[in-house]
Amino acid sequence: MAWAASLPSPRRTLALAIGLGLFVSLLSTATSTRLERADFTYVNGSEPSSLDPALVTGVPEGRLCKSLFEGLVVKHPQSLEPLPGAAERWELSQDGLRYTFFLRPDGRWNGTNPNAPGVGEAVTAQDFRSSWKRLLHPTTASPYAFLLECVRGAATYARMAGGTYYSRSDWGLWLREQADNSLRAGITGLALEAFEDDPSSLGQIQFVAGEGDELRVGDELLRIGELSFRTPVAARVRAINRQPGLLQNVRTDPYYAGWCVELESAREAQAETLETRLADALGNGDLFRAEDFREKVLWPRVGLHAPSPLTLEVNLIRPLPYFLDLVSFYPLFPTNAQARAAAQERWPRDWEQEWLRSERFVGNGPFLLGQRRINDRIRLVKNDDYWDAGHVAFRTLDVLSLDHLGTALNLYLTGEVDWIDRVPPTQAFKLEGREDYGPEPQLGSYFYRFNVTRPPFDDPQLRRALALCVDRRALCEAVLKGGQVPAFSIVPPGFAGYGGAEMEHAPRASLDTDNRPDWERAHRADIERARDILKQAGYGPGAKPLPVVELLYNTSEEHRDVAEVIADGWKRELGMNVKLLNQEFKVYLDTQRSLDYDVSRAAWFGDYADPNTFLELFTSDCVQNRTGWSNAEYDALIARAARTLDPERRLEILREAESILLRELPVLPIYYYVTHNVVNPRLGGFFENIKDEHFPKFWYWKSDAELQSERAQYPATKQLVKARGPQAGLRGPLGIGF
Repeated sequence: MAWAASLPSPRRTLALAIGLGLFVSLLSTATSTRLERADFTYVNGSEPSSLDPALVTGVPEGRLCKSLFEGLVVKHPQSLEPLPGAAERWELSQDGLRYTFFLRPDGRWNGTNPNAPGVGEAVTAQDFRSSWKRLLHPTTASPYAFLLECVRGAATYARMAGGTYYSRSDWGLWLREQADNSLRAGITGLALEAFEDDPSSLGQIQFVAGEGDELRVGDELLRIGELSFRTPVAARVRAINRQPGLLQNVRTDPYYAGWCVELESAREAQAETLETRLADALGNGDLFRAEDFREKVLWPRVGLHAPSPLTLEVNLIRPLPYFLDLVSFYPLFPTNAQARAAAQERWPRDWEQEWLRSERFVGNGPFLLGQRRINDRIRLVKNDDYWDAGHVAFRTLDVLSLDHLGTALNLYLTGEVDWIDRVPPTQAFKLEGREDYGPEPQLGSYFYRFNVTRPPFDDPQLRRALALCVDRRALCEAVLKGGQVPAFSIVPPGFAGYGGAEMEHAPRASLDTDNRPDWERAHRADIERARDILKQAGYGPGAKPLPVVELLYNTSEEHRDVAEVIADGWKRELGMNVKLLNQEFKVYLDTQRSLDYDVSRAAWFGDYADPNTFLELFTSDCVQNRTGWSNAEYDALIARAARTLDPERRLEILREAESILLRELPVLPIYYYVTHNVVNPRLGGFFENIKDEHFPKFWYWKSDAELQSERAQYPATKQLVKARGPQAGLRGPLGIGF
């Protein structure tokens, strides 16, 4: 390649240690392209599953979205403080409930094909409103729809079930036909909105109608406090659901567990079936079909308004200190409605893939989608019509799809790529002390999920025994070798004012080498406790046999190594037989979503700088839960924290919730992440930060003078490395914009 250089001795030694034979064969595949070398190239991990901000969840996809789209707010590359993005400014009401964003007049939609639908249009408040509406709509099936449930009315809009009838909004009932031609009726979330997701404060449901009662249209069925609910059809009450906690069911599962009454044809009208009655109610406006109700009644109530083309007003249900973090997160990026609609009209079955092809792609970010080669690379090109194009230095970026860590490191060491974000565990210690490598704490937790719907993992004692048996220190030091920190909680350290909670385990000293014997004694005590737990639970010789456990992980050397060590420990210490199952990322995600697993590898990185980003995942109705675990007390605490304005008390409540999670252990904490970036020292605008977020719009090549000035501040022990790049630097014409 044009910029490949001979390696100094330390690099050559490290590269050879990884294995040049494998490197040469894979390198020929990874770099088989006629494209001119990009200004900057980085390894992005797995092939992206999508480039649609509403659908993606992974780090590789998120990085690409940050280049191709832009939210209302962007982040400072070092401090992560909010900076103007698509919105040039914003205002917050005195009560903290209303954000008003003022979009910049020079924001435009662009693509590499100037004739693609949507290209050249202004980025408007309606673009954000329609994109957030799409994120919320259940047919989109976005895993991040819950992020917008902080907006007034959004949760009700998103959770409303299809295939259901809805009464007039002031009556607040849903009705669903049953197989025996009866109807089940229940309370919509709309009726409970005023109580800010705390149905327990309403008291008990008062059933006004009794079993066997003949009802006319408009007769009262039930009431909650001052709220009255009336039947929209003439019918006979066949059954009443009086089970305790019904209002909690309304919140978590209103359309099945939360039903209130069953109705059947009224005796006085045997000639008229319920089907006829439903048709009459639809005709006279007493009932709506699901989608009509969603669009005509619920959507206008959602607190998203565009009073002018460049003004977006967002009304929240409660003050949210991290809301600006949310709007800078890729699920809330806008997408172009015209581009989506044109693809949907031409390719009704495959439009979700077609509108993302490079020749049709339209974005509002600093880069455009150039060429894409599946399982090879994506070429991004500078968006010259981007509002801040004068501060964007790089003209082209190559984003490589590559999972093999050894190959990625070799590509970096030979100058073929400029940044990798992971290194092989066996090589991490060899990079220590180099100027291009410096692990830092990160807001990320690595853990295993238990499928608690599948025996015997429905037993928290069994889950506790498995969690106690994991030697986290040995795993971090002997297997991962990259500075990872053993974890006994889900929320990682780093949140100011949050003390956190830990799962029960034997007390131990710190990770200092001198305290290793203390750590090992404590771990042996944990193993003995795990064995006692299994015995008390009825497992062991002469009792129930231990189950065969299938441990699922997605394709990765690191995940495989971790799984092998944990499986070996469970077998050696507890006598448990473990089978390892490896799946490609997309399949692995589907397997998790469908709860078709025993134990599954998982990880979570904070979407915003607050413990809630980790704890909200495991509420009963969060699509990211993926364990089958549900706990009403936990849900109530998370909801209470969301309503608590006192910052200290709010964090105390979140700690109470985490203690429940770590008592029942639907998830098994393993370690906290640290960053593993290896990046060309000449790169400017790239900073380590606790979220390991990096933004190409700020990147540039440092000049020799700038690089030398920076190196002069290093300690004498710092090892300098060859810094490839243009000696004159490559900056945007207006300099650096932060």
